[in-house]
Amino acid sequence: MSDFITVKSLTMGWGEQVLLENASFEVARGDIFAILGGSGCGKSTMLRHLIGLETPLSGTVEIEGAQGTYLEVGRPPYGVMFQSGALFGSMTVGENLALQLTQWTELPLDAVNAIVRAKLRLVGLNDAEDKFPSELSGGMKKRAAIARAMVLEPQLIFLDEPSAGLDPVSSFELDALILSLNQVLGLTVVFVSHELESIFTIAKSCIMLDGESKSIIARGDPRVLRDTSTDPRVSAFFNRRAASDSTAQKELT
Repeated sequence: MSDFITVKSLTMGWGEQVLLENASFEVARGDIFAILGGSGCGKSTMLRHLIGLETPLSGTVEIEGAQGTYLEVGRPPYGVMFQSGALFGSMTVGENLALQLTQWTELPLDAVNAIVRAKLRLVGLNDAEDKFPSELSGGMKKRAAIARAMVLEPQLIFLDEPSAGLDPVSSFELDALILSLNQVLGLTVVFVSHELESIFTIAKSCIMLDGESKSIIARGDPRVLRDTSTDPRVSAFFNRRAASDSTAQKELT
């Protein structure tokens, strides 16, 4: 399985403020890859670097062998779902999806409409094409945003906190959708999350960032890390307890 994303010696931050130093990792094609860590450790900033919205202080990010010039030269090779959905409120759901196609392709209107309907069916929003975002539930907005991220047929999508703000049922349904897209379409997924149930349900691999050490402190299958990590910071995150409690428990044993 080839690597879809390669990050080499990445240092990120602004001016003299450094969030992460000399980080290197790969995302394999077909993976569901989670970026994890506590508040303020740089998860969302890492996602912005992968997308190309931020410039590294040093190091490189490569997607399919190309460094972050894709936003400057044309159509990016991925789709993005932002945390709030970021749908245009003055446009219908169908128009939100169609905008991508009219911007980046020269397809005729009937083809555009057919693709829009197909993508909405794929995420379970068959009847939402003519609705406005304000008429959708939180879970439906996330699904619509995923459909928009997929409308140009990328093989890679980025998801920022996909389960944030959702009730348990909507969160479960969204997790099932992400798994289905990965399994049926072979879609590579990179997501940021702090929702443990979703992480354990969908993530195949992960990295964990640490704001204090400004480094990646763990990588691998999150379920394995939960059960076997001897790092109190990692154990505390996956078992929802204070790192000091984890350290004390380790000393007692």
